[in-house]
Amino acid sequence: MEAPRPAGRPVVPDPWILRYEGFDPAEEGLREALCAVGNGYLVTRGAAPEAVADGVHYPGTYLAGCYHRAASTVAGRTVTNEDLVNGPNWLPLTFRPPGGDWFTGPPAEQTLELDLRRGVLTRTALVVDGRGRRTRLVQRRFASQARPHLVALESTFTAENWSGPLEVRSALDGVVANTGVARYRGLTARHLVPTAQGTDEDGDGSSWVEVTATDSPLRIAVAARTWPRPEALTVAWECRRGWAAEIRTLELSPGRPVTVEKVVALHTSRDPVAGSPLTASRRLAAGAGSFTELLAEHEQHWAELWRRCRVEADFDGAGALNLALFHVLQTCSEHSAALDVGVPARGLHGEAYRGHVFWDELFVLRLLDLRFPELARSVLHYRHRRLAAARRAAREAGFRGAMYPWQSASDGREESQQLHLNPLSGRWLPDHSHLQRHVGSAVAYNVWKYYESTGDLEFLSSAGAETILEIARFWSSAAVFDQGRDRWSIRGVLGPDEYHDAYPGADRPGLDDNAYTNVLASWVLARAQDALRALPGRRSGELRERLALDDAELARWEEVGRRLHVPFHEGVLSQFDGYERLAELDWAAYRRRYPDLRRLDRILEAEGDTVNRYKASKQADALMLWYLFSAREVRDLLRRLGHPAPHELFRRTTGYYLRRTVHGSTLSSVVHAWVLTRADRRASWRHFRDALVADLQDSQHGTTAEGIHLGAMAGAVDLLQRCYTGLEVREDGLRLDPHLPSALGRLELELCYRGHRGVVITVGRRTATVALPADGPGPVRIHCRGTTATLGPGGSRVFRL
Repeated sequence: MEAPRPAGRPVVPDPWILRYEGFDPAEEGLREALCAVGNGYLVTRGAAPEAVADGVHYPGTYLAGCYHRAASTVAGRTVTNEDLVNGPNWLPLTFRPPGGDWFTGPPAEQTLELDLRRGVLTRTALVVDGRGRRTRLVQRRFASQARPHLVALESTFTAENWSGPLEVRSALDGVVANTGVARYRGLTARHLVPTAQGTDEDGDGSSWVEVTATDSPLRIAVAARTWPRPEALTVAWECRRGWAAEIRTLELSPGRPVTVEKVVALHTSRDPVAGSPLTASRRLAAGAGSFTELLAEHEQHWAELWRRCRVEADFDGAGALNLALFHVLQTCSEHSAALDVGVPARGLHGEAYRGHVFWDELFVLRLLDLRFPELARSVLHYRHRRLAAARRAAREAGFRGAMYPWQSASDGREESQQLHLNPLSGRWLPDHSHLQRHVGSAVAYNVWKYYESTGDLEFLSSAGAETILEIARFWSSAAVFDQGRDRWSIRGVLGPDEYHDAYPGADRPGLDDNAYTNVLASWVLARAQDALRALPGRRSGELRERLALDDAELARWEEVGRRLHVPFHEGVLSQFDGYERLAELDWAAYRRRYPDLRRLDRILEAEGDTVNRYKASKQADALMLWYLFSAREVRDLLRRLGHPAPHELFRRTTGYYLRRTVHGSTLSSVVHAWVLTRADRRASWRHFRDALVADLQDSQHGTTAEGIHLGAMAGAVDLLQRCYTGLEVREDGLRLDPHLPSALGRLELELCYRGHRGVVITVGRRTATVALPADGPGPVRIHCRGTTATLGPGGSRVFRL
C-alpha cells in the first residue's frame, strides 16, 4: 500500500501511469511540465483548461522552432534575446449554471493521470459550486502523434445532486506572453500580437484566432471545433481582440453524462501548407474526425514508438524510466524531423533557457542513434544548415573554420545572454558562457558517432564530413604556439564546469588549456582526417577543393592535434591550466550554512566572493572525457598528445573532482554515474537514480516547472542502454562489456545498428545474448569479453560473463 503523500506529489503504482492526487499550488508548475502532452511539432503543458497564468498555473503551448527576437533594457543596457514563444492557448474551457460564475478552480477533489503508453492526460474532478451543486468532471486530452497539427480535449460533465442547464464556454486565447520564468519577467515578454479572430456561426461552427510576432514574418493560427453529445440547447458566441469563444448550453440531470469535444488545429507560417496558416487551420479543424477517431490513430502511433523504444530493466524504477522516454519522444519525433529544428535543452515544455539549443543534444543523440537514427540525422542537419553562421562567427572572432554557438535558436547566431540575474543578490552580472567553445567538438562528436552507428556514408558525404572539417579548422586556427612549453595552447575558453569563467583578479574572461576542451580538439583534428579517408575518393577531392584544404593545412592539423598542452597536477588531470593555484573551499563550513550547494556560484557572489577563487565545480568537466570515451580510449588520446596516462590516472582524477563537485546540473549525475560504473558500482547506481528522477522529484528545486531537463532524461536511459551493458558501437561491429549494478538484475534492449532494426541485447548476471533480426542487411561482428563472433541475419549468440 502506498504511504500517504503530500497533495500534488506523484504516485506511480503502474509503471505506465503518472498520477497526482489532490491539488497543491506549490506543486502546480511541476505537474504542468511533467503532465505535458506533445508530438514533436508542439507540446502543451498540463495546465487545467480553466486556468490562466496567475503565478500558480501557467498554460503554455510551444511549437518547435517558433522563435522571436526582442530587445529589453537590463541594468541600463539594451539586450536582445530570442525566445521560443508561448503560442496561443487552445485549452480554455470552463462552465457555469446560467447566471453563475465561470468555474476557475481549483476543484474540491482532483486526480490527474498521465497515460505514458497512450499519450493521454486524464483529469477527474469534483466541482462544488456556491449552492452546493456537485458536478463530476472527466477531461481527456492529447496532442496527436498521427496528425501533428491536431490537439484534442474531451470534457464529460455529470450532475450528482442537481438537474438543469449548464453553460460550457470553449475559447481560443491569442493574448499570451512569455512569463513562465521569474528571472526573465523584467524582460520583454509580449512576442505575439493578435491580427484576426472570428467565429463561423452559420457554417461549420468553428472559431479561430491568428497572431503575428512583432516585426517578424512569423504567424500562428489556431482554429477549433467544439460540439457536445447530445446537442446543445442553445449556442452563443464571443469575439474580441485575440479571443474567440462559443458558449453552448447543455441540459444535465443526475447520473447522466454529457460530453463536449474540442478539436483544434494549429499551423504556422513556417509550415509548407497550401494557403495561409489560418486557412490551413480552419480547413483541418472543419474536416477532423471525432475525438474517438483521432484518439485511435494517435494510440496506434504511440504503440509503434514504444516498440522501437523497448527497454526491459529489472529494477524498481520502470515508471521513471518510461516517463523519461515519453518526454524525449514528445520532443523529438518524426514530426520534428520534418522541421528545421534542434533539440531544446528543456524540451518544448517551458521557457527556461528561452527554448535554446545547447550541447545537451550530446546526451540525447546517443539514445536516438540506436533507436531513431532518422531523428538523429535531422538534428545534425539542423547544425549543418547553420554552418555558414558558425563560419561567420569564427571569422568575426579572428579565426578560420566554424565556431558553433553555445546557445543556438533559429538562425545559428550566438544566443547566449550578455547578462544574467543572480536571484540571491538581485544583481545582473556579465555572462561569459559563450566562451564554451567545446560545443563545436560536441557537434563533431555527434556527427561521427552517428556515422559509426549507422554507416550513413551519404550523410557523411553531403553534410557530416564538411561539418567536422570546418570544426577541425577552427581548432587549428584557435591554437597558439607556446614557446616556453614547446606546445600548442587554446586560450580564453570555458569548460563544461561553467563555474569558472576567469582567473581570480583577471581583467578578461576565459581560461587557458581546459583539459576537456583540448583533448576533444585533438580528437576532432584526428577524426577530420578519418572522415576524409572514409569518403569515396572523388567526394573527398571535391570537398578538399571546395574548402581549399591543402596538404600543408592537413599537416598543421596533425601537428596541433598531437602537441596540444594538457595540464596535470598532483597526479590528476587539471581542469585547466593554473587550477592547482586556486584555494580550497571550506566545504564543512558551507555545508553547515547552506544545506544545498548546487548553486554555489550564486551563494558566493551574494556574499561578495566569487567561485573563480576556489577548487569547486558545478558539474563534471575533466571527467567528461571518461563519459565520451572508454578508459582505453582516454589513455590513447593522452598518449597521442605525448602526455603520461598511467592506469591510476582515472581513479585519482575521479576521486579528486568528486570531492569538489556540487552537481549543480542534472547532467552531472548522468556523467558521474557513467564514469563510476567501473570504479564504484554502488555510487554509479546512486547517481543513475538521481538522474532518472531529477525532474520527477524536482531535484533542482523549482526548475522543472520551467521545463524538463531533456539531456538528463535521455542520458539516464542511455546509462541502461550503453553504460551498464558496456555497449560500444564501432564501424567494425558491436562491443559488449556488461557491468550490471547489484540493484539491476537483467536488461533487455532492442536497438538499431547499421540497417539492422531490432537487434536484441539481453544482459543478465552470467550471460549476455545478442540476436539479429532475420531481415537485416548482412553479418555483424560482436565482441564480448575477449570473444568475437560473427552473426548473420536471424542469428544469435550467448556469451558467458
